Amino acid sequence: MSESAYEKFEPLTNARLVLGYLTSMVDGKIDNLPYWLILPHKKPAEAAHCRVDDAELVGSWYEAIDAVRTMLDTEEGAAVQNSFRRHVLKSWGEHGLRFHEPYPWTHTMHSSFHEMGYILPALNRMVERDPGDAEAEKRASELVRGLRSLVIERKVRTFWSGDYEEKEPIYEFPNDVYLQEGGFDLTRHTGRGEQAIRNAIMLHSLVRRYEIACDEVALDLAVGLANHLLGPARYFNYQMAFFGHVHSAGWVASGLVRLGRVTGSKRYITAGKGIYDYIRSLSSSFGWVPEYAQWHPVHEEHCETCCIKDMIECANELILAGYEEYWQDMTLFARNQLVENQVKVSSYVVTDNTRPDDSDAGITYREIDKRMIGGFTGGSLVNSISLSKFRSIAGCCVGMAPVALEIVWNRSVEFRSGTVFVNMPVDKELEQAAVTMDYPQSGRITVTAKQDCHVAIRTYPWMGKQLRATMDGKACVPRMEGDLAVFRNVAAGTLIELEHPLETVVAKEVVRGEEYSVSWRGCDVVDIFPRGEHLRLYQRDLRQPKFYPSAEDVSFTGAANYGPTQQTKPKA
Repeated sequence: MSESAYEKFEPLTNARLVLGYLTSMVDGKIDNLPYWLILPHKKPAEAAHCRVDDAELVGSWYEAIDAVRTMLDTEEGAAVQNSFRRHVLKSWGEHGLRFHEPYPWTHTMHSSFHEMGYILPALNRMVERDPGDAEAEKRASELVRGLRSLVIERKVRTFWSGDYEEKEPIYEFPNDVYLQEGGFDLTRHTGRGEQAIRNAIMLHSLVRRYEIACDEVALDLAVGLANHLLGPARYFNYQMAFFGHVHSAGWVASGLVRLGRVTGSKRYITAGKGIYDYIRSLSSSFGWVPEYAQWHPVHEEHCETCCIKDMIECANELILAGYEEYWQDMTLFARNQLVENQVKVSSYVVTDNTRPDDSDAGITYREIDKRMIGGFTGGSLVNSISLSKFRSIAGCCVGMAPVALEIVWNRSVEFRSGTVFVNMPVDKELEQAAVTMDYPQSGRITVTAKQDCHVAIRTYPWMGKQLRATMDGKACVPRMEGDLAVFRNVAAGTLIELEHPLETVVAKEVVRGEEYSVSWRGCDVVDIFPRGEHLRLYQRDLRQPKFYPSAEDVSFTGAANYGPTQQTKPKA
C-alpha cells in the first residue's frame, strides 16, 4: 500500500488531542477547575476563570473526559476526571439544584435551568458506569424531583369561548434563573431570551435518566416540557423552523427523538426530525452548522462546535428510530467539520512563561500555546478558525465535541447478533474483526475476521456503482440488503475487501451566503477555495505546503479588548 497523500480520519488521534486539553487547561490550585475563557490573541496569551467554569463546565468536561478515556482505553486523565466529579458533587442547594462556589470571579449566586442540562448528563454517566454510586444517584434523583417541583403545570385553557382541560401534561419553568438567596426573582433573567428552548436542553438527559434508573418523574418531566415546546410555547412553526439558538434547538431535537423512541409516540420523533432537517437546510454538506438561525445576517454567522455535536447526536437518534439515511450526515459531519474545528497548531500564540499566574484574578499565562492544542472552536468560518472571533476556542465546545467523537467511534464499527457492521469507513479493531480503510487516498475498505461471523459493510452514494468485492483475493458478490453489502458465513482469518474508484471531485456550494469550491474525495473534503484566514481549514493534501500563521501574520482587530477584568460574556 502506497503512503497516503491525504490526511486520514482518525478519531482516536482527535481523542488524544482533546484529552491533553482537558487535563492541562485546568487550575491545579482549585482541584483542576476548568478554564472556559481562552484568549490566544492577547500578548501574552492567557486563560481566565469565569463563573461558567463551576457551572456547566464541570458537568460537560466530566462527560468529555469520560468519553475520550473510554475511547482510548487509558488510565491517563483519571485524576482530573475525579476532580471534575468532586466539583459536580458539591455546591448543591434547595430543590436539588446545583449552584456554584463563591469564587472571586463570580457574582450573584444562582442556578440556571439551562446549565442543569449539562449537569444531569454527567450524573447519568456516573450512575450508568457504576449503578452502586449512591451519591450520584441521590443527586440525580433529587435534581429531577426538584426541577419537577419548580415547573408551572398548565392544566386548563381559559379562552374566550370557554374553559378547556388540558389532556396532556404541559410544564414550563417560570424563569431561566433561580437565585440561591431568593429563588425566582422575575426582575432578573439571563437576558438570552428563548427561555422555553434553552431551559429544555435537559430533555435528552431526562429520557436517559428514565432509561438508566426507571425514574418515572424524569419521564413525566420530559413529556411535560416537550408538550410545552411543541404546543403553547409556539417556538417552532408548522415546518419546525425557528428563530434563535441552534445548539439548544438541536439538543432538544435529539431529546424529542429519544423520547419518541422510548414512549412509542411517533409525533415526538417527527418533531425532532423536522427540527433536525431545518437546521440541516442551514448547514453545509460537510457539517458547517450556524450558531444561530435567522438571528444575524447569514454572512455574519460562525459555526459553534456544540451545534455539530447536536447534529451528530440527533442523526444517531434518528438512525436508531429507523431513518438509516442519516448515516450519511453523521459520517460527513464527523470526518469533516467536527475534526477540522479542533485546534492543532498554535504558532501564532505569544506565551510568556516567566509571568506568574494571578491566582486572585483567576488568570494563567503558563504554556498557553501547548495547553490550547486539542481544544475546539466556538466560532469557525467555512474555511478557517477566526482568531479575531470571541470564542475562537470555547470551553463549552471542548465539553461537547468529545461526546460526538464517542458516538461516532461507537457506531462506526459494531458487532451485533453475530454480524460485524462497518457503518463508516474508519480504522478500528474489535474482538471479532479488524477494519482498515484507505480514504481519502483510495476507495478501499478491508475487514479481517477474527472469528466466524457475518460481515455487513454500509455503502454510500459517493462509492458509485462500480463496487468490487473479494474474499481472500477471490472475486465475490455480496448480497445487498438495503445499503448494506452483506457477506454471510465468513470464516475466522478471512480477508474481505470492498473497493471502488475514487477521484477528486470539485463541487460548488453556497455556505454562509458565499460560494465555495469544495474538493471531495469520497466522504472527505481535502481542500476548499477560497482559502481562509487565520487558521486555514481543510489543508488535507499532504503534498502541499501548509499555511500556519505566526503572531505577526494575525490581525486581532476588535478582539484585543476581551479580558476577564471586564467580565466578558461567555456562553453558558
